[in-house]
Amino acid sequence: MTEWGASLYWNGLNKGKFSATVDLRADEGRRLVHRLVEAFAPGTGVVLTNIGGQPWLGFETLRSLCPDLIYVAVEGNSDGSPAVDYTVNAAMGFPLVTGPENVVGPVNHVLPAWDIACGIYAALGVSAAARQRECSGDGAHIRVSLSDVALATAGNLGFLAEAQLSDTPRARIGNHLYGSFARDFRCSDGQSVMIVALTSRHWRDLLRLTGTEEAVGALETVLRADFGKEGDRYTHRVVLAALLEPWFASRTRPEAEDALADTSCLSAPYRTFTEVVDVLKADKAASQIVTLIDQPGVGPHLAPGLPLRTGSPASASPAPLLGEHTRDILRDWAGVDEESYGRLLADGFVAPQT
Repeated sequence: MTEWGASLYWNGLNKGKFSATVDLRADEGRRLVHRLVEAFAPGTGVVLTNIGGQPWLGFETLRSLCPDLIYVAVEGNSDGSPAVDYTVNAAMGFPLVTGPENVVGPVNHVLPAWDIACGIYAALGVSAAARQRECSGDGAHIRVSLSDVALATAGNLGFLAEAQLSDTPRARIGNHLYGSFARDFRCSDGQSVMIVALTSRHWRDLLRLTGTEEAVGALETVLRADFGKEGDRYTHRVVLAALLEPWFASRTRPEAEDALADTSCLSAPYRTFTEVVDVLKADKAASQIVTLIDQPGVGPHLAPGLPLRTGSPASASPAPLLGEHTRDILRDWAGVDEESYGRLLADGFVAPQT
């Protein structure tokens, strides 16, 4: 939120869209929506909505206006009841395995993962249905809920199978990586880097860089372990990390980064969002999907376009002001003439175009 009340979240999620405001509580407003749907040319109609339980906006009603309509309903819970990312996350188990080992109680993730994944699934559903319509001429009715997306992800990642088949519930492990060796390391300047050693080559390079080959070899003998295996590196992750910590603690983050760049080991510095912006400003290679936009009510700032690189330069357009295109959309797409638009405006069924 800016100091004058503009939502950066709303603007970020609505870049490049058109905006019309219509009173959906009034019959006249609902009829305008029906006119928009009725105006779809064959093979083009798509409606995506998160307004459930409204027969006038239901699939059957809208399909009667556009026979080959692709209709996507985004829901909270799979039974149609309301939910948001953070309630779904709480119900799915993730907050109770997130955070440091000694924490009691849930730890929410700052990233709204289910909102993001649900949006991608909705887009994938539209794409698949559009392809099916090209082949068969049929529309589609798709429902996708935040809870189903979270459930599918928990199952696909093995969390649910593990809960059924293992006698030991998954525990919090802080910034370690479950099943392999990865962790954050603090440098002498107080900055941190993330280290990930997934393969034997990664591991060998990390030991060679930090000069810990002999010490780790001796530990391997004492513990009768094979640190060439991910499972053994994970089992003994705490003592292995303790052997590596002095190397990082004796170097600044830039010094550690420079040394790591010559190895196969996977690493990255921990950055603030401000540091990320500084990198984007200084490094064109790091900002290939980012362009400068002038957002009304916010001002000029860097903003990302679509993260799919197709050979054409990425671009981003400012988000519309709420209702910015009401008049244009109703005139050009729904066939509302100026006299009718004036009456709708006067009666409060639409908001003034900004």
